[in-house]
Amino acid sequence: MENMKKLPDAEFEIMQVVWANNPPITTSEIMKQLGHKKEWKIQSVVSFMQRLTERGFLRSEKNGKERAYFPIVNQEDYLKFETGNFLKQFHNNSFLNLVTAMYDDEVLTDEDIDGLMELLKKGRA
Repeated sequence: MENMKKLPDAEFEIMQVVWANNPPITTSEIMKQLGHKKEWKIQSVVSFMQRLTERGFLRSEKNGKERAYFPIVNQEDYLKFETGNFLKQFHNNSFLNLVTAMYDDEVLTDEDIDGLMELLKKGRA
């Protein structure tokens, strides 16, 4: 999706619930899984779902009194998009800069470093 835009945190949380379920999903199901925990009102969830539909992340169908929502953008594609933006914005599009920052801050474990070394040895398959 070439015109993909970064999702606000609340909409991303909703998309995580959408992706974790078999489509379709309804606003009531979102409320059960996330809305009550977040103390959102049903109107807020409906607004989030409408925005996600307008932005091209979801499509909706009327199903009786309720709307059913289907993901258009899959989770893997969105995460690739977000990761690419993060790398560009904060690390000058350099994976090495990202790893160095994580290493310097002691975020990487020895296991992480071993895993990275294995990936580098294998190269692109």
